[in-house]
Amino acid sequence: MSNAVALRAVPASGRDAEADAARLNEVFFALCDPVRRRILERLDGEALLVSELAMPFHISLQAVSRHIQILVRAGLVQQERSGRISKCSLDAEPLAEAALWLNRYSKYWQQQFEVLAATLADIDERAATKSTRRRKTKRVARSKRSAKRNTQLSPK
Repeated sequence: MSNAVALRAVPASGRDAEADAARLNEVFFALCDPVRRRILERLDGEALLVSELAMPFHISLQAVSRHIQILVRAGLVQQERSGRISKCSLDAEPLAEAALWLNRYSKYWQQQFEVLAATLADIDERAATKSTRRRKTKRVARSKRSAKRNTQLSPK
């Protein structure tokens, strides 16, 4: 299995676009379940038997197998069978395609980060100004108290 990912730079049209959309739907459906995401995490960097994948989950081996089949249909997992033994490995290409699709919308959340950064900078600036004013007020109050004490202590 190759780690190289082939991505299209131009949008597909016609039947290819429909097939791409269907594949993308399967990937997002597969990723919507926390058990399936954990299975993908466990397969990151190593191939595992279905029984090994099932160990940390508190569900039946059959339920884990169903989750794996959804991942296989989405193209996220490759299965090698040898009799009754099935070994699974991660195929990241569909994840890269989903990331590419999501990246088209990053401009929207990037704008939100810029607004957040500006707001935080404004809050910091206000806090610094307020802190400086407070220090000046405290200094003036201290000097008034000191002057009052000095006038009370000084003989007339």
